[in-house]
Amino acid sequence: MKIRYYQRIDNLRWIGFILAFIGVFILSDANITTQVYGWAVSILSCSIWVYIGYKDKDIARTCMELMYLIVAIRATINWL
Repeated sequence: MKIRYYQRIDNLRWIGFILAFIGVFILSDANITTQVYGWAVSILSCSIWVYIGYKDKDIARTCMELMYLIVAIRATINWL
């Protein structure tokens, strides 16, 4: 049972990493019209990392990602 749990979490880690990479790639572009999409992808990535940090009982990482998630939500709302 534990092996299946860790395989699912490992797959989620890869999805979170890929989404974080895509979000940073979009946000680092100088195109202002795509910034909202970069922040939206960052929200998805941070949500995954908050969940993983919570499941790992890593409070420091969870708080850090939660803070970034709140900032990403705020930035997305500001761009809309």
